[in-house]
Amino acid sequence: MAKDGRVHQIDAEELAAEVDAGARNPVGVAGKIMIGICIAWSLYQIYIASPLPALLQEWARNIGFDIQFYMGSVKTRRIHLAFALVLAAMAFPLFKSSPRDRIPWYDWALAVIGIVVTLYAVVFQDQIAERAGLPTTADLWISAVGIILLMVTTYRALGLPLVIVTSVFLLYVFFGDKGWVPEVIQWKGASFSKAMWHFWMQEEGVFGKPLEVSTTLIFLFVLFGAILEKAGAGGYFIKVAFALLGHLRGGPAKAAVVASGLSGLYSGSSIANVVTTGTFTIPLMKRTGFTPEKAGAVEVASSTNGQLTPPVMGAAAFLIAEFTGTPYFQLVKHAFVPALISYIALVYIVHLEALKLGLKGLPKPETGRTKAQSLMLFMAGFLGMMILFGAVYYGLGWIKVAFPGITYSVVVLMLLAAYLILVWRAARYPDLEADDPNAPITELPRAGETAIKGLYYILPIILLIWLIMVERTSAATAAYYAVVLMTFIALTQHVLKGFFRGDLRIGEQLWRGFREWVDGLIAGARSMIAIAVATAAAGIIVGTISLTGAHQVIGSFVEYLSAGSLIVMLLLVAVMSLILGMGLPTTANYIVVSSLMAPVILSVGAQNGLLLPAVAAHLFVFYFGILADDTPPVGLAAFAAAAISGGDPIKTGVQGFMYDIRTAILPFLFVFNTELLLIDVTVWKGIFVFIIGVIAMLMFASATQGYMFVRNKWWETVALLLVAFTLFRPGFWLDKVQPPFVEHAGSQVFELAQKAEPGTLLRLRIEGPDFNDPDRIKGTFINVELQKGATGKDRLAKSGLMITIKDGKAVLEEPMPGTPFFDLARTFDFYGDKPVLVARAYSKAERMPKEVFYIPALLLLGLVMLAQWRRKKRIEAQAAAQAA
Repeated sequence: MAKDGRVHQIDAEELAAEVDAGARNPVGVAGKIMIGICIAWSLYQIYIASPLPALLQEWARNIGFDIQFYMGSVKTRRIHLAFALVLAAMAFPLFKSSPRDRIPWYDWALAVIGIVVTLYAVVFQDQIAERAGLPTTADLWISAVGIILLMVTTYRALGLPLVIVTSVFLLYVFFGDKGWVPEVIQWKGASFSKAMWHFWMQEEGVFGKPLEVSTTLIFLFVLFGAILEKAGAGGYFIKVAFALLGHLRGGPAKAAVVASGLSGLYSGSSIANVVTTGTFTIPLMKRTGFTPEKAGAVEVASSTNGQLTPPVMGAAAFLIAEFTGTPYFQLVKHAFVPALISYIALVYIVHLEALKLGLKGLPKPETGRTKAQSLMLFMAGFLGMMILFGAVYYGLGWIKVAFPGITYSVVVLMLLAAYLILVWRAARYPDLEADDPNAPITELPRAGETAIKGLYYILPIILLIWLIMVERTSAATAAYYAVVLMTFIALTQHVLKGFFRGDLRIGEQLWRGFREWVDGLIAGARSMIAIAVATAAAGIIVGTISLTGAHQVIGSFVEYLSAGSLIVMLLLVAVMSLILGMGLPTTANYIVVSSLMAPVILSVGAQNGLLLPAVAAHLFVFYFGILADDTPPVGLAAFAAAAISGGDPIKTGVQGFMYDIRTAILPFLFVFNTELLLIDVTVWKGIFVFIIGVIAMLMFASATQGYMFVRNKWWETVALLLVAFTLFRPGFWLDKVQPPFVEHAGSQVFELAQKAEPGTLLRLRIEGPDFNDPDRIKGTFINVELQKGATGKDRLAKSGLMITIKDGKAVLEEPMPGTPFFDLARTFDFYGDKPVLVARAYSKAERMPKEVFYIPALLLLGLVMLAQWRRKKRIEAQAAAQAA
């Protein structure tokens, strides 16, 4: 059994390597060259993120040298992709038959071509700028070869799905004007020279925003996670999770959920997460009674959800912030509650599975404490974590007030002192060792002793939180300093532990730390190959949309299929996001689904009265794109888990998706109830929303799993679904009782704007000739945030709307560029025979609080719980009687 388990583990690691870091590990000189390039790439990214280029530039200027130490974002993007193309040729075999231990001649050639096509624009940047869109033959050759090489590299690093999607968009660019293309999606087409210039020489395509985010943000966070992992934090998080939860029912499965959640804090890949934590958790789950498919599915669901967990969110958080214009700090806040609710529900699902199977936990070490004392200790630990969080937010925030000129110095000294104390405490215990998951476990490790052994790993995360939440620095700055602190910890932890233990083998210990840090640099660079290539390839999709307006075509198509139904539209977008996300890494997944599907939700939703913040639409498609990781038939995370568990990968994927149904409903809920994203809520309202959300999700999990205290009866399942829906969206019932708005004629818009308080939102229905089909009248809704002004007309004008009353109708003039409503100029034909009108205006109705509907929902929940509790007691009494 152990041997079989090891074989499956090797298969899973090979799959993870093929997907994330490349399956080739060349030996000899070639291997050393590849390692050197990996290290160089990581050090280069640290260099451009540091203050060093600016300092060197200033120093050179002071002594009279004109040397460029800092390269602008255009050059850094191209150098970033050059590293990725070279390493992809070295690390990812082009064919299945390609050697794994050496680099063939054609891959050396492709690496050199990658350097030439990416650095061409760096060397000739000034000349290219002077040509201003008039490419030379050399420009076109470089661009064409660059696109072809990128497609080849995408295939070798990411597989066929992204190549197919990207190829479809390229074909649309060149052949979208042909007669054989359906008229509904035709466009005017682009010449070869215009397309090549757009995609390769400008910053609109390959070297656009996605690659910029990869260069400036994603690499640093992936590198931080890699160093953290190699320094020992990955194993530490797993051990802590097992020590805390292993003794509970289905303890290994619950520990797998928590460990995967902790890994998701810094991991950029659900497949890597499965392999890292699943190697240990899946065999233990099987030993405690889980079937291979369910053990694998729990790990898959846990690891997939890790991609939805702030602050990294599978390295896509920074792309979401960039695409939506949401500050990174705000994005983390928006994503926090849904991710936490989802994980709590998954722990509960595991508990229900353990109840169904009658499972027990692993043996717990004898502590001599009573259950009451253990509970008090647990509560004290939870309270301690809350105090720690408060200390980070308020305590370090106070330092900024108390020491305004030396805040950073004081924080550095405090972190250093905390690090020394925590390492001293850790040195009093033996280091954590990797356990064999197939070996018998006679007793779980002590939770407190396990936790203290690596508590100092949390310090870089605290620094990251402080910089982002308190200092409000950019995510790139926060990540850079977190990498610096993690580097310091990696290099010094073994030396300091040895010193505190009286073991003064300083050279050996320093070399061990240095080796782990270098391993982190290498692992970070190898993990970034696929991400950099993915963002570059996805840039072609973004460039195509900016060149052709393809998202409007897809929006019209979805609008036609949904026939104006919001729910049908959202279901279509969800299915399309699942299909588009299959087989893609998280970053490419998000770029593809968000570029195509998020504008559809925003535009079609607005036409039907659903006015959403952009971040809600982007998180909606992101969630469903991520769920593709466990959705058959592709479901790469399910294949990795099945390779470890020995189960059927399709059954594992199906079971994982069944566990993830709770995650799949969250996007529908926060689209209609944005309070779940903590949008426009106070702190206390946010806590209330979280508590209600947890209760609702637990009830939904009970309904879908068919179990609470005992197996559900059909009416109990229906009741639980009704309770969950009401708690999540009480506004649905309120809208049935009291309409949310009072409708007024459009001609009354000035009076309504005059009466409303400045800063409030006024909803308007705009109708007019379709921009693409002037004979068709279309409509949409907008929310106008009213500004201060003497009259209603002034307030609307300051908000960006120029309206005049003609013949009793409110006529809207074309919004000016730079105003919030300039998109209307691409929606309506403002120069047609028929004017664009404010058809109707809406003011908010006075209504009772929607929370009133929580009362009947909770009463119904109480009825279900009472029925289940009585049935449970009856079953226990019958069992006791039979035993007697």
